[in-house]
Amino acid sequence: MKPLMRYTALCCATAGLCTVVLLARHASAAQDDARPTGSSVLVETRPATRGELPERLLAYGSAQPATNGAMTLSMAADGRVMRLRVTPGEAVRSGQALLALHLSAAATSALVQARSALRLAKEEQARTARLLEQQLATRDQKAQADKAAGDAQAALQALERETGGKAEQTITAPFDGVVDAVPVAPGERVAAGAALVTVTRRNGLVVTVGIEPADVARVHPRQHVEVESLGVSPRRFPGTVIRVDHRLNPRTRLVDADIAVDGDVLQGEVFQARIEIGRIGGWVLPRGAVLEDNAGSYLFQLDGSKAVRVDVQRLGGDDANVVVSGQLDPRRQVVVVGNYQLEDGMSVRKAGSARTATRP
Repeated sequence: MKPLMRYTALCCATAGLCTVVLLARHASAAQDDARPTGSSVLVETRPATRGELPERLLAYGSAQPATNGAMTLSMAADGRVMRLRVTPGEAVRSGQALLALHLSAAATSALVQARSALRLAKEEQARTARLLEQQLATRDQKAQADKAAGDAQAALQALERETGGKAEQTITAPFDGVVDAVPVAPGERVAAGAALVTVTRRNGLVVTVGIEPADVARVHPRQHVEVESLGVSPRRFPGTVIRVDHRLNPRTRLVDADIAVDGDVLQGEVFQARIEIGRIGGWVLPRGAVLEDNAGSYLFQLDGSKAVRVDVQRLGGDDANVVVSGQLDPRRQVVVVGNYQLEDGMSVRKAGSARTATRP
């Protein structure tokens, strides 16, 4: 029995060893397939073409009311705030009630006195007209009575425009918008002309960004802008520069520029703006075609089946492409994939070329 057991163990060991050898050969073959044939590198290429891309200036800012996008409502008479019907941030429609204000006793008394003065002036005007018909008054007296009645009418109309003609006034929204601020509280006494409510037009928001002082001369109204929100779910809008300051913002130490945005934005929302300040011309290539090392930027072109290093200078670009300058040969293809494996003079083969294979 012992020789039989030894023979069985020997067979099992031999089978296991064969399996290991086969697996190792299979892994080696897979690695050989991954490595370029001979010493060449598999690459993808593209023709070297000249063109241009937009030159963009990057700036950051937030959505704020435009200079003419907000309106602060007030009353020309003093009074007391009775009721608030809105809160800051609330969307309102044109004509919607915002708050109720009760005029002060002095303002109400002035309104009553103006009406009384008008009534007396009209009575005197009618009496003088009757006397003139009876030849008991002169035309000069009639003219004075007419003037007094007209003055009283004008005074009452002006006071009614200021006070609304009623003891309790309702302040309404002048347009569709959003309540920006309510600086008063119920029961508070307010002076004539005090701010009661500030309303921003729905389309009255702009994105105000900060520009470095050195770049201000390159930013002008009517330039195209790509605006992207910096929230959790980024949103992109086209925009246009509409105003550029000529002074530093004392808080940011940058120069403010306003961008009109074609889209619905929220006040206070933060944005990144790419302002198109010109065009950059040169060799236009995919961004991955240009590499960097200690000597600077470079790329590879093909001279037959050899890679040739060409030093270049980055001029600009976007998320997909880059514009470079350098001594590129327009007759040679530019390596866009696989270039990170290359060195100057290394053999290459293009993707899709046939590989020599040996079949059993």
